[in-house]
Amino acid sequence: MAEKEAKARIKINRLLEEAGWRFFDTESGKANILLENNVKLSKEKLNEFGEDFEKTGNGFIDFLLLDAQGFPFIVLEAKAEDKNPLFGKEQARRYATSQNCRFIILSNGNIHYFWDLERDNPHIISRFPSPETVKGYSSFKPDRNNLVSEAVPDDYIVLTQIPDYLQDPSYSNEDSRKNYIELNKLRFLRKYQMLAVNSIQNAVNNGKDRFLFEMATGTGKTLVSAAVIKMFLRTGNARRVLFLVDRLELEDQAYKAFVSYLKNDYKSVIYKESRDDWRKAEIGISTVQTFLAKNRYKRLFAPDDFDLVISDEAHRCIGGNSRAVFEYFIGYKLGLTATPKDYLKNIDTAELGENDPRELERRLLLDSYKTFGCENGEPTFRYSLVDGVKEGFLVNPVVVDARTEITTQLLSDQGYSIITQNDDGEEVEETYIQKDFERKFFSENTNKAFCRAFLENAYRDPISEEIGKTIIFCVSQNHAAKITQILNEMAHLMFPDKYNSDFAMQVTSRISDAQQFTINFTNNRLSRTGNFNPYYTTSKTRVCVTVGMMTTGYDCPDLLNLCLMRPIFSPTDFIQIKGRGTRKHNFTEEIIDPQPKAQTGEKQKDNFKIFDFFANCEYFEEKFNYDEILPLPKPGTGGEGSEPAPPTDGYESARTDPILTVVEKAVDSDGMKIDRMYFQKFEKTIIEHPGLKEQAEAGKWYELMDYLEKHILDKPEEYFTLEKLRSSIQIDRRVSMREIIEKILGMIPYFKTKNELLDEEFDKFDSRYLPKEEYFSYAQTVFKAYILDAEFRAIIDNKNFALLNISPYGEAFKKLPPELRNAIPEYIKDFVPLNKFAA
Repeated sequence: MAEKEAKARIKINRLLEEAGWRFFDTESGKANILLENNVKLSKEKLNEFGEDFEKTGNGFIDFLLLDAQGFPFIVLEAKAEDKNPLFGKEQARRYATSQNCRFIILSNGNIHYFWDLERDNPHIISRFPSPETVKGYSSFKPDRNNLVSEAVPDDYIVLTQIPDYLQDPSYSNEDSRKNYIELNKLRFLRKYQMLAVNSIQNAVNNGKDRFLFEMATGTGKTLVSAAVIKMFLRTGNARRVLFLVDRLELEDQAYKAFVSYLKNDYKSVIYKESRDDWRKAEIGISTVQTFLAKNRYKRLFAPDDFDLVISDEAHRCIGGNSRAVFEYFIGYKLGLTATPKDYLKNIDTAELGENDPRELERRLLLDSYKTFGCENGEPTFRYSLVDGVKEGFLVNPVVVDARTEITTQLLSDQGYSIITQNDDGEEVEETYIQKDFERKFFSENTNKAFCRAFLENAYRDPISEEIGKTIIFCVSQNHAAKITQILNEMAHLMFPDKYNSDFAMQVTSRISDAQQFTINFTNNRLSRTGNFNPYYTTSKTRVCVTVGMMTTGYDCPDLLNLCLMRPIFSPTDFIQIKGRGTRKHNFTEEIIDPQPKAQTGEKQKDNFKIFDFFANCEYFEEKFNYDEILPLPKPGTGGEGSEPAPPTDGYESARTDPILTVVEKAVDSDGMKIDRMYFQKFEKTIIEHPGLKEQAEAGKWYELMDYLEKHILDKPEEYFTLEKLRSSIQIDRRVSMREIIEKILGMIPYFKTKNELLDEEFDKFDSRYLPKEEYFSYAQTVFKAYILDAEFRAIIDNKNFALLNISPYGEAFKKLPPELRNAIPEYIKDFVPLNKFAA
């Protein structure tokens, strides 16, 4: 234990020096403190600030960080490498109070927390802040009482849009009020939106600084965010706000919304368009990818640059490396998600494989709840699709479960079997499942059946009577091209002279101006306006055919149909796609002539159709009843090119049956069932033991491992061994027994892959040395190669630099400046255990 404590202190000393701190290490008596005349202070000199100022009534402070005048500024509590830094939280609080310090750092040399005692909870940080950063942050003194007591009425945003709207005669007059509100795009908060803002006030009052909103698509998360932003800025609890998104279209959408709602009081900018003057704005908007590129967030921003960080589609923005961006900034954190925590209802997650898409989504979502301080699985505020429908703000879908003979078999446990001939002219049976559609298995007749069923049963526009606006989701870009062509051919026959191959349009990443197409579709001018009704503004193109675009954050309220012409395996994607249709809409608003508009009356959108050709609703255990079951044509029956039906009757052979051929097949990433069962037995043994979890949570790993060795591992009952457990996990590196126990006890969400660990280790190195952007990629390549490639490592260690000419990593090494060439191997030797990367 003493060795691990010593290692932690060595690392902390080094990190403090690199961050530029003046500090005192009470364990060693080391003072790294310089006066203005560059004379180092002695321990005796430090006592001038108070006799034994590093000593408190309850023990000694581990590290005391001083300000520019040499007075106590930050208490740093150090723990051994194998201890959770948070174990020293209360001890550090007492020390900080005794020294009148506002700030605390908790660290074990590898994991660090920064704690502002005036801002509630410790936050994990990737590196120690510099003295200048904390000095600037200390001048910011938020008052949460102002935030808690701030009144948030329904016109909270409107008072920023038009402060004197109540005095305007057009608003005072009830006959013109509705038109006045629409003309000026005034946004009044609904009751549930005010409750959402109030929930943050209540959480702050209860000592929380992280919040999670679980709100269905179409319920106004961006508007609520604007109200939250105004509340924090107006009450002095934030100087600047960062709004993070994961897609370019969401970035632009958020910017336009915040400008519309808040421009009279606060300036909003998209970071990449205002790199030189973003500090002049109160609201910064960016994709997380912009900040993450070459770890730009660490090079260009200080941790205190944003006092409130809002993460749109939170489970996406904090996944993987993106979390580092989110956690880098200290201050309040708000996550927004449209995905409910119980989307896997009726699915036994214990049966899901480690790589099952639903398991991956479950991990991400559960991790999101923990990240935002909702460990119990309850968000700060929830407003579901059911709530929205009940209160009349959203509409439910009519689910059309439509299956052809082929898709029915593709979806079955047996799959779809066909008879083909191999190269030797022998008949062989091949079986396909739904994942193979338009990837390994192709059927033009099936695609035509999909399109015909959609056209014959789609909701029509209530004004023009043409096919309602529709988004179709396909398997691939090639599939999207096929569907677009089929639809345009069919539309030409159904609606002669109405469309010129523009009834359907492919909107995918390979299509030029695809992003603009999505905007034009929303604004009803894709391929110009429709030609069915001269007084009605609607898009001439009726169908956008896409793959991954238009799934999240795309607003098109007048959508009437969604078609799922592909299987969907991500619950989040399914919920987002469904959300494209849930917004309400009054179609009469698009009539431009007042007289026909008055004669038509309101034509409200009551629901929308989801054409589900691959039983996606069934897959996700959706609760909607299937309102329509459509009998579709049976592709491939009769005529040329028909496929032989798979055999249905069994046959019992009496002939001898020697082994004819031997085919080797590698076990896939899920492993064999017997391996999975082996791990599950060990898992059950650990979970059911009365004391192991308590030992793990208390950090008593030495005692825990000793007990495992003596009482559980390699015993006659099961013969559990580390090597067998590693084999059953099927991961690409050597997993330690500690990791296995942590995974079983829920202390880590999953086993990280070799590449994930490499990224983490390099991120730590990058935080310390911050190589210039032009060297970033080379440094990353050399860092990973030195860990993974023993031959390259030997070249560097033995200084056989001539061999770099034949090494695949030689050019990257040569591109690095001398200080990085030396720093990378030295850092890895000191801080990175190579054993965990072994296969």
